[in-house]
Amino acid sequence: MAWLVNSMYILIPPVAVFAAIYAALRAVKRGVKPPRAFRRHLLTLVMASAALIALTVAVSAATEPAPAETTAAVQTADNSKGIGLLAAALSTGLAGIGGGIALAGGSPAAIGATSEDPKNFSKALIFVALGETIALYGVVISVMILSKL
Repeated sequence: MAWLVNSMYILIPPVAVFAAIYAALRAVKRGVKPPRAFRRHLLTLVMASAALIALTVAVSAATEPAPAETTAAVQTADNSKGIGLLAAALSTGLAGIGGGIALAGGSPAAIGATSEDPKNFSKALIFVALGETIALYGVVISVMILSKL
């Protein structure tokens, strides 16, 4: 039953963020000026982040500590795995950012080329797919790193 409560704690902040986005978009459609809607959304994002941090601390404080004799062995294992997990996260995150930058430049150009001449669709699709593969390579590298842990 505790896993259900912990799952609910994890789901609260993302649901709050999506609700804030929806509320900001509805407010703009109803005539609220975009800067004011953006301030509301930013405030909700800060509140959701604070809730995420508070709930994470609450859940980690609620877990039972390990016995004293196994603590030293667990700490050395966690320290050795920590760098591997950090490397996997960085490879995925940085590759995702790089892929996003590539798609930010390639996708509008592909759409413009296709709108001028529909025969260019296949060539444009290849360039967009090349930008997406950067992120995929990052995921593959992180899976390789995680399989070695």
